[in-house]
Amino acid sequence: MTKGYLCIVLHAHLPFVRHPEEEFFLEENWLYEAITETYIPLIEMFERLVKDGVDFRLTMSLTPTLVSMLQDELLKERYLKHLDRLIELAGKETERTGYLPDFHGVALMYHRRLQEARELFTKRYNKDLVSAFRDFQNRGYLEIIASCATHGFLPGLSINQSDVKAQIQIGVDHYIKTFGRPPKGFWLPECGYYPGVDNILKEAGIRYFFVDSHGILNADPLPRYGVHAPIYCPSGVAAFGRDFESSKQVWSSKEGYPGDADYREYYKDIGYELDFDYIKPYIHPMGIRINTGLKYWRITGQTEYKQPYVPERAREKAALHAGNFMFNRQKQVEHLCSFFMDRKPIIVAPYDAELFGHWWFEGPMWLEFLARKIFYDQDIIGMITPSEYLSEYPTNQMSLPSASTWGYKGYNEVWIEGSNDWIYRHLHQLGAKMFKLAGMFSEYLTKGNTNPYKRALNQAARELLLMQASDWAFIMKTGTMVPYAHRRVKLHIGRFMKIYDDLMKRKIDTEWLYEVESRDNIFYDIDCVKYYAGNFKKKGTSVRRKSEIEKICSTS
Repeated sequence: MTKGYLCIVLHAHLPFVRHPEEEFFLEENWLYEAITETYIPLIEMFERLVKDGVDFRLTMSLTPTLVSMLQDELLKERYLKHLDRLIELAGKETERTGYLPDFHGVALMYHRRLQEARELFTKRYNKDLVSAFRDFQNRGYLEIIASCATHGFLPGLSINQSDVKAQIQIGVDHYIKTFGRPPKGFWLPECGYYPGVDNILKEAGIRYFFVDSHGILNADPLPRYGVHAPIYCPSGVAAFGRDFESSKQVWSSKEGYPGDADYREYYKDIGYELDFDYIKPYIHPMGIRINTGLKYWRITGQTEYKQPYVPERAREKAALHAGNFMFNRQKQVEHLCSFFMDRKPIIVAPYDAELFGHWWFEGPMWLEFLARKIFYDQDIIGMITPSEYLSEYPTNQMSLPSASTWGYKGYNEVWIEGSNDWIYRHLHQLGAKMFKLAGMFSEYLTKGNTNPYKRALNQAARELLLMQASDWAFIMKTGTMVPYAHRRVKLHIGRFMKIYDDLMKRKIDTEWLYEVESRDNIFYDIDCVKYYAGNFKKKGTSVRRKSEIEKICSTS
């Protein structure tokens, strides 16, 4: 009989990047790389575990922006072309490395893996990877949780409660349309919690969410069991805290498993290493060198000289590290059980899903070994989902988590600091304007979707949601692809303001609106009045509503 539980959470998210105006758009590669290196390997891993009768449990978020891109016909066709180019390149590599024994076996591995990925994508799931994850949830192995509409950083948006409510409710509604059931749990973007946001989660029907360790450890009153049991907020929604020890063993490239010398080196790719004329057909058409995913070297150590990658040695290390992780969790559970606890402890280990496969090539392999070892080799810990734990232990301490995030220092700093704080004054002002528009034009709620005013209102909501994505602030902080992040924020601000001005003038530029709708086509059926003005009706409450609008927009 198990003494405690392990809850592994994979947060799968990418910002909405879709540019039909250009055939090859550099940032769209973020999606293509994640599909090939993370999402397909995870699905293949789930299939093997199910086939072999391994009763595993994982919790996973699939954000609305990621789901929308995975279901977009244009992006699916572009991904298939991207994959075919990689298969062609990998085929050429098997020939080029024929007399390079250190690399030939790895080239053959890549060629096989890419062909298998194409088989899975096109034939087994008919280009619909979301259906694969949905199936594993329906069969009880996965618990998929909801998240905000565009991964908006809620502490930074909290000045306008309508923005926070819209991000949460649109995310929940999108989940229901995608998975055919209401979500039980919710991933707060960047684990960004502030007291009171749980009330909005409760209104949306959410049972639980996650916070970083210090969100629980600094809760009021102090939780008796720390992060090893959930707490109930005053709203009645449960908060699970991240276990720092187990998380660090996996995500840290320096102290954790991914930094092992035998694992594949991410930062040495043939897209940058091989002769330009040879690699040119497989990089950006403008000659910009990019990652291809074909990498022949292992981490080796803190040296520029990297030794050849040996898949067999990496596989052995993945099995060894999975065993070590399981052993550590067993000892952790036994230690926790030595104290007085009236329940089995739960160890919550959340990670960015893209760590597994994309950044840490052997990550899915490690995760599969772990699931098998937990199922076959011991009986001290079991894998569990948060809702299963709450069903087993419905009574928990009530406490209020502290405001917190994950990331550097743990208190908002990554997403609100000198490189990116300029965006928030725009988000706040435009959020107030959106609230104003929803109230002023609520009469168009009853009109057909082809009505230009209703289309303009809904497109304004899309532009606001897209500019609120936490990804742009994160990119500005980390210094990667900063011009693109700046461009996206300013692009959505400009589009929103044009729509706002057109609506104020009662003159809609329908030709321009059609073009923008075709580009930013996420949430095609959004109803902005529903999300930003609630059940406002013109009769009976119009004077009060007008007063609220004038007050909130007095500085806009």
